[in-house]
Amino acid sequence: MIPGFPATARMTWRKSSRSGDNAGNCVEVSALNDHIAVRDSKNPALGLLYCSRADWRGLTTALRAAS
Repeated sequence: MIPGFPATARMTWRKSSRSGDNAGNCVEVSALNDHIAVRDSKNPALGLLYCSRADWRGLTTALRAAS
């Protein structure tokens, strides 16, 4: 856990409505002040990836443009 970030038990996780039934092949995200946390939905105990909201916007914008 990164100091200053809440424990995962207190985080509200969500996944895309477009993820459908992909046998668990999706990620979940949680907003944390000015950061976004990302985790594997089928194995959340593996850990979290944190990024800034600006970086998250850049990633999701690039992914939408590529699809």
